Amino acid sequence: MIRTRIIGTGSYLPERVVSNHEVGALLGIAPAVVSRLTGIQERRRAAASQASSDLGVEAARSALEAAGFSASDLGAIVLSTTSPDTVFPSTACHVQRILGCSSIPAFDVAASCSGFLYGLSMADAMIRSGQIKTCLVVAAEVKSRTIDPADGDTALLFGDGAGAVVLRGEPEAGELSQGLLGLRLRADGAQHGLITIPAGGSRRPTTSDTIEAKAHTLQMQGALLFRLAVKRLDQVIRETLKEFGVELQDVAQVVLHQANGRILDHLTKRLGISPERVCSVIGRYGNTSSASLPIALDHAVRSGNIHPHDIVLLGSFGGGVTWAAGLIRW
Repeated sequence: MIRTRIIGTGSYLPERVVSNHEVGALLGIAPAVVSRLTGIQERRRAAASQASSDLGVEAARSALEAAGFSASDLGAIVLSTTSPDTVFPSTACHVQRILGCSSIPAFDVAASCSGFLYGLSMADAMIRSGQIKTCLVVAAEVKSRTIDPADGDTALLFGDGAGAVVLRGEPEAGELSQGLLGLRLRADGAQHGLITIPAGGSRRPTTSDTIEAKAHTLQMQGALLFRLAVKRLDQVIRETLKEFGVELQDVAQVVLHQANGRILDHLTKRLGISPERVCSVIGRYGNTSSASLPIALDHAVRSGNIHPHDIVLLGSFGGGVTWAAGLIRW
């Protein structure tokens, strides 16, 4: 039997730092209030010349270097984004072109903030089925291009960034084999209106009216989304732990989607997890949508908070709505 193992992590954050003073100024909100409401002190913004693929390539190169791989070693590229370079071709194909690894499969996943775990699950299935031996999974987001600076529900939260992992299939070596133990994916399309960009697709094409109505910007029902995110994440985490026979006290590090500092706090308390076991980078980078989980994972690895054979719990929640959880023996 083959088990999929993460052998390299990487991340990239744009240079420009956007403070709470800057995002709060248009809304008349003091920096300290922004921090209290969100748990964020600053976030990053991509340069005008940067698209999601540019951020994704930098994160990919960092992950490849950590794995000791070159792009030519890859068997596939799976990329999560809600802010693609173009409608088509996929942003994954742009990343493939820049990395110079032609002919391998490359495609995008659109599962909002849960996209990284959805992509990880697809890559795991391809590896375990024998289709490929290695895979690059990237999540890259330039959310700032779809944010209305005058919308307090979104302008305070979102930042730009990218994270990536390199996966390799390895033969199982007993119960303590390193690698992905399992990933569980969920969705509820009936809740699609809680977070959405209403226009720009085939249902509501771009017109002067949609532009005037700001229907191409991210719209979110924050309070409802907050409650649902905590409930669904708590549920899928407990189900996943029970399925794989893992107790919460055996989890060394919890890496969650960095949606909002208050969500992280509420979920941590609800699960009864000590804060030092929960990776949090939202204060520095804000909510980078699907990129936030791999960015946080890379931070935890490079900070020395994850060690070989540690059990790592992953969790995410996002638009769709979608949510997911996973377990890794590092």
